[in-house]
Amino acid sequence: MNAIGTKQPIDIITFINKNINIIWDLEPQELVKKSLEMGMGKLSNKQVLAIDTGKFTGRAPKDRFIVDDDITNKDVDWGDINQPISDPNYQALKTGLINHLNNKNLFGRKCYACAEKAHKLNITLITEYPWSNLFGYNMFLRPTKEELNSFTHEWTILCAPSFKVSNPDQYGINQDNFAIINFKEQVIIIGGTGYTGEIKKGIFSVLNYILPKKKSVLPMHCSANIGIQNDTALFFGLSGTGKTTLSADPNRKLIGDDEHGWSDNSIFNFEGGCYAKCINLSAETEPDIFAAIKEGALLENICFNQDNTVDFTDCSKTENTRVSYPIFHINNIAKPSIGPIPKNIFFLTADAFGVLPPISKLTKEQAMYHFISGYTSKVAGTEEGIIEPEATFSACFGAPFMPLHPTIYAKMLGQKIEETNVNVWLINTGWSGGPYGIGNRIRLKYTRAMISAVMNEELTQNEYITHDIFGLNMLNKCPNVPNQILNPINTWNNHLEYKHTAEKLAKLFQVNFSQISNSKTSRSTIESNTLKAIEMGGPRT
Repeated sequence: MNAIGTKQPIDIITFINKNINIIWDLEPQELVKKSLEMGMGKLSNKQVLAIDTGKFTGRAPKDRFIVDDDITNKDVDWGDINQPISDPNYQALKTGLINHLNNKNLFGRKCYACAEKAHKLNITLITEYPWSNLFGYNMFLRPTKEELNSFTHEWTILCAPSFKVSNPDQYGINQDNFAIINFKEQVIIIGGTGYTGEIKKGIFSVLNYILPKKKSVLPMHCSANIGIQNDTALFFGLSGTGKTTLSADPNRKLIGDDEHGWSDNSIFNFEGGCYAKCINLSAETEPDIFAAIKEGALLENICFNQDNTVDFTDCSKTENTRVSYPIFHINNIAKPSIGPIPKNIFFLTADAFGVLPPISKLTKEQAMYHFISGYTSKVAGTEEGIIEPEATFSACFGAPFMPLHPTIYAKMLGQKIEETNVNVWLINTGWSGGPYGIGNRIRLKYTRAMISAVMNEELTQNEYITHDIFGLNMLNKCPNVPNQILNPINTWNNHLEYKHTAEKLAKLFQVNFSQISNSKTSRSTIESNTLKAIEMGGPRT
């Protein structure tokens, strides 16, 4: 007998169907009431539930695992991100978690992911805490009464924050917490952590595996909006690049803020809500998000002022303060959360080296290269020990959630570009005139003007010049933008120093690509001509 389990694995569907302690599909106000009754939260002056997620105020990437079995063994890009766990160890942890939940009052929810009905994924969410279930209501898509009546189990999530493993080494995990995906059973188990993002990103990881393999759909970690001309735009970018800010446009409807699929004929949101950072949030900087924090939203790890208003500047619990809310809390949204294939794609980077142009148009090969690179940079003061700009790469702008090798997603993107002739742009929202500490951050109004010029088709082919090192097609003029800033070398006092810095960054790109292309998974699963095509889009040092 296992220390935390029994001899026989427990069937999850039986556990769910026969469990009389599961309260199903409560409305948000009921879940808020339950949370308050259980002493698990506090209401703000706007009647918004605020909770603390406990020890974990963010994802625990070192504690995320995928069951290594005959389905996943040869497909998953195993490594530090996609860590394997054996089926026996998973079964023992699952059994222990279910035993832990068995005598508790639980909260169940039937919901789904993917707004495009052809790709809908039914989800059964079982949570120990009512506010975890509220998060599920906010973030997943909500079935109609008719859909609930015909609902069938596909994927199941079991979430038990209070379940701790006393002897993690015995089960092949690192700490007393875990998030494990089992593709054969179609189950995600989460134990020892209350951070709600594990629920959201667990399903995102699932979709990043099954959509490319089974449905030829490209999954994407991006925001999407649509204009009055029915033109869809996608925005990719890591934290701090301006993805949320730039995709929130009063003249365009929001399709979604974080996770989307690209099928043969549509862009569709995976989610039914938004999960936004709210550190230093204000009505002036992010009016849509600020207004969305109303009854039914869920605040995480925030602090209060004495008058019970939220102090969004207080990061004493964490810098990663969060709010989840259903997408209908945003006024200007697409209904349903679907748009046609994109006309423009924007890759956002906050280049703290100050060498990338504020806007450049990418070839197919360059788009694949910069997609697989997922570059931005950290600056001094953001993390301990950083005293100068530091390059950060996250493949496909979402490496922690990509079970397959990044070149698979990059190849799919290249095929989509070829089939649709979509325009792809690299936007630097970072520094100009020198690196961080010397140069200045590119003004937001200039970035908005460049994106507007693209959307309004105000640019022509004869307005491009080529970057000497990165090979990028840079603009030489753009409405409402000073010509000088369009070619970054013109903003530096010392042109030689600019070239040295650009070459330094280019080499960092090349080292990162080499690590991707020379991985064991890459060599065994990706055609050499695909890797060569992607590499052609890189810098020219």
